[in-house]
Amino acid sequence: MILEVADIRIQPGQQEAFDQAIQRGLQDVISKAKGFRGFKVQKGIESADRYLLMIYWETLENHTVDFRESPAFIQWRAIVGPFFATPPVVEHFNLLAESA
Repeated sequence: MILEVADIRIQPGQQEAFDQAIQRGLQDVISKAKGFRGFKVQKGIESADRYLLMIYWETLENHTVDFRESPAFIQWRAIVGPFFATPPVVEHFNLLAESA
């Protein structure tokens, strides 16, 4: 399984609207994507305009090809993109270790 981590910065004062938009986008679009296995969204405490979006994919290609090159990606960006202050920083990770 692959972990996608997106470090998202939104425009100040848009937290409440973005909270609703990201949840809608995850439920209506990303959760239906090929290889999707789950997600977590962490909301900044010290930086209220910062979010960490973690999406679990079966393979790297499920995100980089199957999702990113599909019409669903355009749908996703239409929902959350208007809130971005800067483009999200996105990286992928393999699990090394975890607690029980």
